[in-house]
Amino acid sequence: MNQLKLLLGPMRVPFLILTPACVSLGVGTAVWKSGPVNLIYLVLIFIGAVCAHISVNAFNEYFDFESGLDSKTTRTPFSGGSGTLPARPELARPALHIAGITLALASLIGLYFLSVRGLALLPVGLVGVFVIITYTTWWTRHPLLCLMAPGLGFGPLLVMGTDFILTGRYSWIAFVASLLPFFLVNNLLLLNQFPDVEADRSIGRKHLPIVVGRQTSSLIYSAFLFLAYLALLVGICFHYLPPASLLGLLTVFIAVPASINAFRHAENIKKLIPAMGLNVIISIVTPALVAVGLLIG
Repeated sequence: MNQLKLLLGPMRVPFLILTPACVSLGVGTAVWKSGPVNLIYLVLIFIGAVCAHISVNAFNEYFDFESGLDSKTTRTPFSGGSGTLPARPELARPALHIAGITLALASLIGLYFLSVRGLALLPVGLVGVFVIITYTTWWTRHPLLCLMAPGLGFGPLLVMGTDFILTGRYSWIAFVASLLPFFLVNNLLLLNQFPDVEADRSIGRKHLPIVVGRQTSSLIYSAFLFLAYLALLVGICFHYLPPASLLGLLTVFIAVPASINAFRHAENIKKLIPAMGLNVIISIVTPALVAVGLLIG
């Protein structure tokens, strides 16, 4: 039982709340354009999405431990992994098993929906599985791909996949909505890479803060925040999203200080931590608020 509790670390349970926030956005677009949805499908989507998130987290913990990165990283409340495997190396293999089991569960749910909704869902599933398995070992070696992979997974793949499963067709509504987590979740991982630049460089990673520096990356962070809110406004102006989706703009009041803080303290990790905390809130609360706006129409 104690070992099971310790394995919650590689799952990074506190961060799993991001998944239902993004899934809720796909649910919102489906309900807004098509009305009530299948509740069994909805439950299975949530289970599959959470399993996929646990899998990518556990794979990341395992590979970071095996590469020696964990011994070089200075952990913060928002980056550097859970610290479970460096403290308990014997849990490395069980963590890998968790990654594989949860990926298998997510894949089984995906295969069920593939049988129900047809082959049009297959590209979403295949790309999702590829990202989960290869993110730590491959995507992090390519700066632009590393920047885009998190948002791709939690944005277009998750939001549009959820909407497609619930409605049976792809839509521009879901695509526009998915741009919000695309930019915000890219930003979530981007800012969390700032403390790990030296450690990541030592094992061959090449994400944006390594290649262009933290200061320039902070400007990209601000640009992505702007693009996220711009996508929301454009979606409303062109009637892809209802006016109630303006609820998502409420997080602008913390996005502005987060952006300023990220620029001012890009090279001072201790002073950057408050911005990292605000960044987590922005990434979770914004899609959740837009989902509420979609549900109330």
